[in-house]
Amino acid sequence: MFATYFNNKFTNALIFYIFLLLLLLISPLLFFWELITTVRSWFRCHENMSGKVILITGASSGLGELMAYEYAKRGACLAIIAIKEPDSRLEQVANRARELGSPDVLFVFADVSKVDECRMFVDRTVEHFGHLDHLVCNAGIGPIYSINHDVTKFAPVMDINFWGSVYPTQFAIPHLMKTKGKIIVNASSLGVLHPPKGGFYNASKAALISFYESLRFEVSPRIKIIILTLGFIETNIITAEYSTNTVGARLKKDFKDVIPTMKAEACAKSIVEGVCKGATSITEPRFFKALFLIKFLFPQLHSFYLNIFCSILSKQMSV
Repeated sequence: MFATYFNNKFTNALIFYIFLLLLLLISPLLFFWELITTVRSWFRCHENMSGKVILITGASSGLGELMAYEYAKRGACLAIIAIKEPDSRLEQVANRARELGSPDVLFVFADVSKVDECRMFVDRTVEHFGHLDHLVCNAGIGPIYSINHDVTKFAPVMDINFWGSVYPTQFAIPHLMKTKGKIIVNASSLGVLHPPKGGFYNASKAALISFYESLRFEVSPRIKIIILTLGFIETNIITAEYSTNTVGARLKKDFKDVIPTMKAEACAKSIVEGVCKGATSITEPRFFKALFLIKFLFPQLHSFYLNIFCSILSKQMSV
């Protein structure tokens, strides 16, 4: 019956605008529901992290490092993972986490894009601690793409950003099932908003969101999945210095000098607090939730401000 309405251009459009009107009419209720949910979360009990085992990838810097510190302050045991590089700070991060209150920290050098190494560090974590409670899939890279670059150079983006989360997840699931644990995956708001020059980074993060939203229903209720859709956070990945070490375009200035950003420390604290309070999705800065709504309901407006963003970004780029 409905196929008749959808096949006709007029009735198809009419149904859309009727639904849009209904959504706008109930939007005040949705607004208050969101507000009430937020207020209730302030009073929700925290998960007791004392003695819990947390595995974090990409933990030698940025949000991975800062989340490790937040977990350490709560008394959690840590397994922190990062690729071995000459300037790696992973051991220093482990020492700092111990100082902040973590009773035991295991650090392992591994490449998350290699399936055997992912199996290795998950197995080593469980062998060392006896169990696993949280898996934080945080490792990622973010080169800036333009049509002037060879697309084959960007293959590591999907290998690290997507498979680098999926591989450890696969090996961690049996252990997380036993502890009724959690998987925290660092996706990105860019996987939803698709801003220009993001190209492969956006695609890898969109793939993460799609995969883990689907996986959520397969592992629930034994395992809880928390998807992070973060905006521009002040980590090394949005700096001009970082862009000079990647295969993509170079930035003349840090992102924080031209667009609104959030301090990494505040973001990490908000993430771990949200995870411990039982959140299933976390967006920081919070106003990005409004941008998600605009993208799907008002695509012309979304295109308008992305064009402005593209113009600003192009002035700060060099091939």
